Amino acid sequence: MYPLTVVDLFCGAGGLSAGLIRAGFSILSAIDKDPVALTTYTKNMGKHTTCIDLSMHLHDLPKPTVIVGGPPCQGFSSAGMRHQSDERNSLVRRFSSIVAHLQPTAFIFENVEGFLTADRGRYVFDLLEPLIAMGYRIHLRKINAANYGVPQHRKRVIAIGGLGWNPSFPEPTHAAYGAPGAQLIYGSLPRTPTILDSINDLPPPAMEPPGTPQGHLYRALEGLDLLRAQALKPGQTMRDLPMHLQHKSYTRRANRRVMDGTPTDRRGGAPTGIRRLRPDEPSKAITGGALAEFLHPLEHRSLTLRECARLQTFPDTFTFCGTIAQQIQLIANAVPPRLAEILTRQLALDIANLNGKSETEGALLSFVPTLS
Repeated sequence: MYPLTVVDLFCGAGGLSAGLIRAGFSILSAIDKDPVALTTYTKNMGKHTTCIDLSMHLHDLPKPTVIVGGPPCQGFSSAGMRHQSDERNSLVRRFSSIVAHLQPTAFIFENVEGFLTADRGRYVFDLLEPLIAMGYRIHLRKINAANYGVPQHRKRVIAIGGLGWNPSFPEPTHAAYGAPGAQLIYGSLPRTPTILDSINDLPPPAMEPPGTPQGHLYRALEGLDLLRAQALKPGQTMRDLPMHLQHKSYTRRANRRVMDGTPTDRRGGAPTGIRRLRPDEPSKAITGGALAEFLHPLEHRSLTLRECARLQTFPDTFTFCGTIAQQIQLIANAVPPRLAEILTRQLALDIANLNGKSETEGALLSFVPTLS
């Protein structure tokens, strides 16, 4: 009755699509405005891509069973700039308007945890109001990807909606640990894989591209960078270094006052700077700064692109295009394919068991912002 077809908005490199394909879905169209992201997507998943700016155009999209997407989040991400006027924030409303226009059987929305609180919750209403009015029945939850077997603490907001029916929200598969409060829930489940569980079988990294597998290469640390790495034990950060090894900007940023918790320049307080990851825990969230900030848990070097991709659960056969800076941004911005697969496999089961719409009004079925 309901074919498992998808339109992936703001598709990036294709983390969501990779999980969808594993879960049995067919991608009708994948859309982004970043040519490097689309080149990467096409190289790995096929040529059903379109390069348009969804903030400017409503493309003549095919009507799918499911629409998925994670609108660019830097406008309210705690890891970067936080401007309420950032035009990228309006893409949340664009996502909901496209879903309301095409009226798929279901949708999945993904974003950073700052989405919930930015501009006093305005963007939550931008997402929910038009979709509930259209008849979607929605779960909105903040989750930690580590609770779904992804070897990193990656807090994200997920919305899952069904048009006239009640979707499920997938139950966690793993117990997370190594971050404040993470161990307080789901303790009976298998433990989340550690960093070493995820990267230890890789060969020694190369110093020249492309690396084997692709992206498994590093730049040798020198001078102060090497001295800092040698001084840091697993779990330690720039805060633990003696003054003569701290970065010049550290004291200035550490002493800056933050008036309301969301400054207009960058998030304040004492920065962690570089960090030696712990080998026996899941990683911290992979961001665009991971190559500069994260040290290998045991070796005096930064993580490689491929190690970051592994921590995002991309297979070694997945090839990333562009410069090193572009590749790490593609990896960091992606939905981990494992998380995407778990979310969409449950959605596929729900759709297979549908017997038609049974509810006449849209609703917010659950709102769980705190467990992660």
